[in-house]
Amino acid sequence: MKPTDEAVPAFSWDEWYAGVGGRSIDIPEVQDFVKLIHTEQEPRFTAAVAPIVSPFASPSEASEWVKVTAKSLGADLVGVCQIEPSDIYRGREVPERFAIAVGKRMRYGEFQNVPSRRSAIECMRIYHDLGEVVIELANALRARGFACRVEHPLGDSNVLHIPIGLKAGFGELGRHGSIINPELGPLFRMGSVLTSLDLECDKPLDAGIAAFCDSCRACRIYCPADAIPDERSAHAGKDHLGNDRYLIDTGKCFPYFAKHAYCSACLPVCVYNHKEWARDFSGEPTKLFPTIVMHEAPSECDSVPSEHRHQYEHVHRGGPQKPLPRHAVKGDP
Repeated sequence: MKPTDEAVPAFSWDEWYAGVGGRSIDIPEVQDFVKLIHTEQEPRFTAAVAPIVSPFASPSEASEWVKVTAKSLGADLVGVCQIEPSDIYRGREVPERFAIAVGKRMRYGEFQNVPSRRSAIECMRIYHDLGEVVIELANALRARGFACRVEHPLGDSNVLHIPIGLKAGFGELGRHGSIINPELGPLFRMGSVLTSLDLECDKPLDAGIAAFCDSCRACRIYCPADAIPDERSAHAGKDHLGNDRYLIDTGKCFPYFAKHAYCSACLPVCVYNHKEWARDFSGEPTKLFPTIVMHEAPSECDSVPSEHRHQYEHVHRGGPQKPLPRHAVKGDP
């Protein structure tokens, strides 16, 4: 299957980093996880498929087995959807028909102050741990005789994780551009396994979250880069429920992300179902609302050629300086 003519290119990390003057964040624990992913996990993305197939009685039985297996491996969310051309990055081809979306929660206790070293390490820890889940789920499918492909949460994916997750019933698209799950909020990460095994698909979720986002402005208020819009964009395409999407100003978001511990401020400040998911489940005491460190935002970066990036609108460019929100502190100049 090939992508649509309007498909977006995969994120060009090297070009974006070049545009902001290179990689400048130095967090050894983050680099340790990156090394583990590339040296220990990547070689296991592919493996032999058992020559004898152990079939399932029906697509529903296959999907149930997939979900039980993924949960036993440590997944917090599992869903299934059919892959469509609009789910595929420009220039890629995907022969598989189904995507098994897999999600794993991040620990809210690591996001008490953001951006921070702790929040950056937690994001990378989950990328690594979730990578283990999708690799082992793929191996379990191969052991039953079914070919599949690993789409690592940090790797060079062929499919867009967000549309896959929305169709697999993970939640609804938030103002901040991440999926909001009714139980986990947005504080989780996603990977997937692609296969042509006949599976019963899940349905997209309509739980009123999109309407909640229209009235809530927490991520907009607490975005240190001031990159989250006030209104939905008629030019950004539709979400899975037919709503115009919110479109983040990547030219403002990425420079801040690249200079200040990979930011992630928009995730812990999201107040949807906050009392339910904003806890540290290992027992560490946590605040209900995190402290956001508002460093001075770097200059915007719009240097990546349009053919190498998704399109984004300029948000709050050249306006007055945003006042310091209630739960925020000024960073070092």
